[in-house]
Amino acid sequence: MKTLFAACAAIGLIAGVWVDGALAQDGPSAQGSETVARPRKKAPDGSTPDKSGSDLPQIPSKLSPKAVKEEGPPDVSFKVDTNVVNLDVSVLDNKGNPISGIRKENFRILEDNVPQTTTQFSTTQAPMTVALVVEFSNRFQSYWSEGWYETLTAVYGFTQTLRPDDYMAVIAYDLRSEILADFTNDKSKISEALSRLRIPGFSESNMFDAVTDTADRMSKIEGRKAIVLVTSGIDTFSKLTYDKTRKKLQESCVPVYPVGILQLTRTLAEARGANMIDFLQGDNELRTFAKETGGQAFFPRFMAEMPQAFMQINNALRNQYSLGYSPTNQAHDGKFRKLTVQLVDASGDPLKIVIGGKAIKYTIFAKAGYTAPRAVE
Repeated sequence: MKTLFAACAAIGLIAGVWVDGALAQDGPSAQGSETVARPRKKAPDGSTPDKSGSDLPQIPSKLSPKAVKEEGPPDVSFKVDTNVVNLDVSVLDNKGNPISGIRKENFRILEDNVPQTTTQFSTTQAPMTVALVVEFSNRFQSYWSEGWYETLTAVYGFTQTLRPDDYMAVIAYDLRSEILADFTNDKSKISEALSRLRIPGFSESNMFDAVTDTADRMSKIEGRKAIVLVTSGIDTFSKLTYDKTRKKLQESCVPVYPVGILQLTRTLAEARGANMIDFLQGDNELRTFAKETGGQAFFPRFMAEMPQAFMQINNALRNQYSLGYSPTNQAHDGKFRKLTVQLVDASGDPLKIVIGGKAIKYTIFAKAGYTAPRAVE
């Protein structure tokens, strides 16, 4: 029986809720610390918000999840049953730039430490299908707070990297997730969706539920796909536990690219004696999501660093090596199988990449494994 293989494994810690009050809802200063007056600045979309927010559209206080349309974007295809494991691999230098020109014979795939024979190989650039999942709760994104401004800077900045043939969906989450824009390459629809990110509703931030719901919707989409997760890393009230979230991401085969916000604010709060353990746990979870799904995690301390992070996400997604192989282990046992991708030379030694007469360091990004299907009796 031909079956669809899923991918990606993970390991991690469980995030908590920071209750020390180091990030007040009205701004980034800790309780009892001095409030430093700052000049008002324009919002990322160019407007100067009124403090009351009365003239801006408000996100509904109750968010209800919407079903994804059964029909996908016109040129997005869906997987059919196959006995070939597909593997998208990014090879980046230490500056985040993609390394091109690597040949098929230089890739070695190990499944549970057993070498596999690569039967499919391509290096063409392709459009992206991206779900932008945005934490937007009253906990860290209260109106005109530092978290609010940083979140909007991130989401508006990422949309500027899209090309005309890229598809994107915008999903905001607090207590529940809401699809503000379904997958589209219409920039006006994306702009309209982002304009609704003004006044948050609930103070919960259920990250696990939001990211797994999105991954489930995207699991059958073919091509260059990813979840860009703009978040504090804190989960407060999800129905799913971290372990269940990890398992679902293993099965979805969708790379996750987290962008952790409030890094500078947290650093300043920690200097004033605030307890950062829950945020540190959240950061570790985001790193694990990225590593085990073949994505990358970014934690920009300053907003000026965000364009570099978005450039690396674009480079990684657009300049991938697409590999495929038929696994030697054809057992339908439902077990997790670990994948390792290496670059080797003709002798089987680690490949040395020389650019401009200088050997460079590189990093390979690929999913960590997949769960084999179970036989249906």
